[in-house]
Amino acid sequence: MSAAPVLYPAIDLRGGRVVRLRQGDYEQETVYGDDPVAVASSFCEDGATWIHIVDLDAARSGAPVNRPVIAAVAAAVTGRASVQTGGGVRSVDDARALADAGVARVVMGSAAVADPGLVDEVAAIVPVAVGLDHRGGVVAVHGWTAASDLTVARALERYRAATAFVITDIERDGLLEGPDVDGLVEAVALSAAPVIASGGVGGLDDVLALAGIAGLHGIITGRALYEGRLTVAAAVAALGGRS
Repeated sequence: MSAAPVLYPAIDLRGGRVVRLRQGDYEQETVYGDDPVAVASSFCEDGATWIHIVDLDAARSGAPVNRPVIAAVAAAVTGRASVQTGGGVRSVDDARALADAGVARVVMGSAAVADPGLVDEVAAIVPVAVGLDHRGGVVAVHGWTAASDLTVARALERYRAATAFVITDIERDGLLEGPDVDGLVEAVALSAAPVIASGGVGGLDDVLALAGIAGLHGIITGRALYEGRLTVAAAVAALGGRS
């Protein structure tokens, strides 16, 4: 019997604040708080052992304006949770700076698609999860604004140095309408590395549906937490105490 998935409560950062974007649209932003450190600490208090951070400013412009915030979060949760961070990780230097800030794993998306060899270089410094954000199985890049020529299925075979894959169904992200269970079942079957599901979790029923995927490693959820549809404590309990 496979282990239950790990919960990854998400903190999306823009201008130092906790926000969520609707399907990645910067014009459709909801602000949920001004203290990311307090949010991360509350997740830990409720049983989370991983925190998933997305630096939306770095993803858009490459400017690491939120890096001090990420370092503060990592310091605050040391000994309780590990931090996984994506958004704007485009070089070895970016990855090294995040590792120095206390990040346990970086997530690379567009840069990994453009230069698969870069994943190997970064993985020599800090563990790498490759972010596969897709529409209909086709990986999107540049902040979800363009389609690549890479499918999720092909990508899962390409990155041998990846310690995990974060798979996001863009059409479900932030909508609370349920995850792509069938697509994730297929991805888990194809991948030699752990798969982390992202996008569409609207409540505890969705967490349980994802927990039913044999071999799924993790579940990222954000908006459902901030809008009171789900708590970290309830999700961790439902997953058998793992987070």
